[in-house]
Amino acid sequence: MEDDKNLVNETSLEEKEVQVVSEVDKDTPLDKNLKLMSPGRMVMRRFFRSKLSITGLVMLFSLFVFCWLGPVVYQRWGETESDRTGSIAYTEYEAEIDGEKFIQFVETDNGINSLAGPSSEHILGTDEQGMDIFTRLMYGGRLSLMISFLAVFLTSALGIIMGGIAGYYGGIVDNIIMRICDVLMCLPTLPLMLIIGTVLDANGVPSSYYIYLLMGLLSLFSWTGMARLVRGQILFLREQEYMVAAEAMGYSTSRKIFKHLIPNVLPQILVSMTLSLGSMILYESTLSYLNLGVRVPYASWGTMVQIISSRPDILQNNFNVWGPSGICIIIAVLGFNFVGDGLRDALDPKQRR
Repeated sequence: MEDDKNLVNETSLEEKEVQVVSEVDKDTPLDKNLKLMSPGRMVMRRFFRSKLSITGLVMLFSLFVFCWLGPVVYQRWGETESDRTGSIAYTEYEAEIDGEKFIQFVETDNGINSLAGPSSEHILGTDEQGMDIFTRLMYGGRLSLMISFLAVFLTSALGIIMGGIAGYYGGIVDNIIMRICDVLMCLPTLPLMLIIGTVLDANGVPSSYYIYLLMGLLSLFSWTGMARLVRGQILFLREQEYMVAAEAMGYSTSRKIFKHLIPNVLPQILVSMTLSLGSMILYESTLSYLNLGVRVPYASWGTMVQIISSRPDILQNNFNVWGPSGICIIIAVLGFNFVGDGLRDALDPKQRR
């Protein structure tokens, strides 16, 4: 009898608790007290709480404003325009009149104002050909950043396609694509670029197209890392329940790969692309420094540094000629690396705050 009474008392207590909870639920507006945050908003919140991410964004934003809006504001000099307000140049001629020899000096043109220091006319001075360094720094940044973005997008597109096919089909298809990756990863990239650049030069290819062709070829050799990343993720994701459901619904292979698998690998792809931008800028600068990229009089950051390889005196005495472009390269690479690190931390599912 006592057990029955205890059971009745416990039941009545549970009913009262349920009644109290239901009354609280009715009176308390839960939708106002609880703040639901979407995954995308959580990622953005974590990203912008990182000081390194903000620093990288500020660095990159400043570079893009400087390179694209700078020439609109600063229009004193063109990219290939030389300052000819230097000392007067003379041409010497020998003449003979009535058996007597004379030397005649003819004024031909104003000399080039080369290697001038910073002044009100030239903010960062001039280079060895009298061209304004500040102007060339802006135009060179345009070319370096644009080529790096194009090369990264091409590399990522090839890597996503090849890695998605290898990871989804597996078997012999996976083996063939991975063996191709192994072969491409064994090739020495920089010496290969030197050989290709020499072949292009020997065949009379215009120098203005060098850098585009070389960066395109570099993308063809550099997609292996992205392909391995995508393949590894898809090998795991293709066994998930939603992929079994997609298979049962009869979706096409391309739809399953590019609509269901690739979007789930997108966070890792974005981080890899962001970090690759810094590497591509260094590649472009290296090729231009080796005289395989943009040729004078057109500008790129690597071309502006290249002058020190043939003029040691400029390296010692004219920091304003090569220093600013080197600083811009450092800022761009650091900015992309900071943003990439911030994205990697923000997209990490283990991050709770």
